[in-house]
Amino acid sequence: MTQSSISYVLLADGLFPSHPQALACLEKAHKIVCCDGASQKLLDFGKEPDYIVGDFDSISPEVRVRFHDRLVHSPDQETNDLTKGFRFCLGQDASNITILGATGLREDHTLGNISLLADYATYLPSIRMMTDFGIFIVVSDSKIIKSYPGQQISLFSIDPTQQITSYGLKYPLNNRPLTNWWQGTLNESLTDSFRLDISHGSLLIFQCY
Repeated sequence: MTQSSISYVLLADGLFPSHPQALACLEKAHKIVCCDGASQKLLDFGKEPDYIVGDFDSISPEVRVRFHDRLVHSPDQETNDLTKGFRFCLGQDASNITILGATGLREDHTLGNISLLADYATYLPSIRMMTDFGIFIVVSDSKIIKSYPGQQISLFSIDPTQQITSYGLKYPLNNRPLTNWWQGTLNESLTDSFRLDISHGSLLIFQCY
């Protein structure tokens, strides 16, 4: 296995995935890194973690003993478990990371986790977050994105001064800033791809399955 082929799944302690595409990603991952209590959810699913990262405040003594050689203790209270897991994956030379289980339970955790994706992408552009409804990715500059006709697309600007031009979306943008999160939601792809030109910074994109 070459370094370029190493794909990681980072499993957060939110709602365990149930959509077939998310589960297929979990099954195909070369390495699965669990954020603390997500390890028990993975075990209940029938798979074992390759690593468990966190401060271990939500794993059982049985899991600690069984996987003592896979524990990566990170007690830092200035970061959350998802960031601890991401940093660990980077240190393992992951070439791409898919985050699962980061949404679906408490809304404050969901918003916090999604907001972190843009930060992570500055270190590893080939990162995405899959939910039971679609995929979040981050793009910058100009990008052609694979899609399909009728796919629901939502765009979220991290920087409200950012100007966006789109090609191949039902509701086109022409040097348009998105100053509120709702303004770029519920768009639609017209073909098997669409293009985005971004003036600066990063843009968060959600593609429904």
